[in-house]
Amino acid sequence: MARIHKQGRTKTFADTAAADVQERVSGILADVRTRGSQAVREYSETFDRWSPEHFRLSPERIEELMASLPQQVVDDIRYVQDQVRGFAQVQRDSMRDVEVETLPGVFLGHRHVPVTSAGAYIPGGRYPLTASAHMTISTAKVAGVERVVACTPPIRGEIPAATIAAMHLAGADEIYVLGGVQAVAAMALGTDFMEPVRFIAGPGNAYVAEAKRQLYGEIGIDLFAGPTEILILADDAADPFLIAVDLLSQAEHGPDSPAVLVTTSDALAEEVERLVDEILPGLSTKDIAGDAWRDYGRIVIADDMDELWQIGDEIASEHVQVFTREPREALERMHDYGALFLGENTCVSYGDKVIGTNHVLPTLGAARYTGGLWVGKYLKTCTYQEIRDPGSSGELGRVCGRAARVELFEGHARSGDARAARHLGDRVEWIEAVTGEKAPA
Repeated sequence: MARIHKQGRTKTFADTAAADVQERVSGILADVRTRGSQAVREYSETFDRWSPEHFRLSPERIEELMASLPQQVVDDIRYVQDQVRGFAQVQRDSMRDVEVETLPGVFLGHRHVPVTSAGAYIPGGRYPLTASAHMTISTAKVAGVERVVACTPPIRGEIPAATIAAMHLAGADEIYVLGGVQAVAAMALGTDFMEPVRFIAGPGNAYVAEAKRQLYGEIGIDLFAGPTEILILADDAADPFLIAVDLLSQAEHGPDSPAVLVTTSDALAEEVERLVDEILPGLSTKDIAGDAWRDYGRIVIADDMDELWQIGDEIASEHVQVFTREPREALERMHDYGALFLGENTCVSYGDKVIGTNHVLPTLGAARYTGGLWVGKYLKTCTYQEIRDPGSSGELGRVCGRAARVELFEGHARSGDARAARHLGDRVEWIEAVTGEKAPA
């Protein structure tokens, strides 16, 4: 049976359901529905002290901001976006439209149709997450989304130039310096200065996440997001230094970010805990990472590898690093995770920033039923049907009539009857009563 080496708190979806957050968000959304642009401007002024003449940036202003950046920053943004686009294109190419003839002259198929418009929310606040622009905008464009609207808040009253550059280079069609619930509301509901979108993706704080949750159904969203999570699965051959570094790399996301190690080695557990305590004081984000490690850091010791994989699935973490002798075993042994990072050469930070897979991933156990954001999220798989053979239409009509009447759907049954009569000459009393004509015997 597994033993707890370091106890830490766990988070669930119940933690996201704070009544004050729900009520506040509900009020803002209702106000934007009623007062539109004026409400959006007032909330922007209240929360971000930001009320420019135009929230949308002009092409000239975008070019000015781009020019203000070091060339290396721009080059690195281009490099990372090339990785994201490349993998998203491989994913898109894997999704085939299909058509099959199931009966003589009966053709069924589906097409992957992109949503016509999407919104991308790029957080600001403590960290300007330029990488979120790569993940949400580039992926949408590879999917074929015609219009992508991107919003990001000002940071301390300034426009975040690197974030704007990332949005522009990713392919955003409209860029707005606008944040918080008011940005999500503007994208979802529309304003005088912004047409609404059909789908919104991107991470954000508890208020942004709650706004997306409340709007879901009226628009599509990528997923319900909570704090960033990391789980490291390690055997006794793993490097404790890399584990300690990687745990803290994710703990710095926020004071409630879970950082968990599950290992089969007591010695490794002890050494990792010692190294975390040694590394933490020298980390510039030590206040945030330290709180997260103190309150949400956990170390669990499993009896064997079977139990290690079992615990990993039970946790269903957003990010799972596998530092074992045979890391690819996780591909067969695990089912519930947002993304796997296999082997000590691979880390979550690569996924967050540079490697090319999408970093918008399920948290709070949602990996039990969904994956993360990918090109397929921007696509609707839509079916179509066509019957070219009259005889097949008539035969299906006969079955439809019988099947529908079992369920007491007389109208459905008559749709089938009409085809059976037309194509196969069936005698149908209700048709004779309506038309006054008898079908041929």
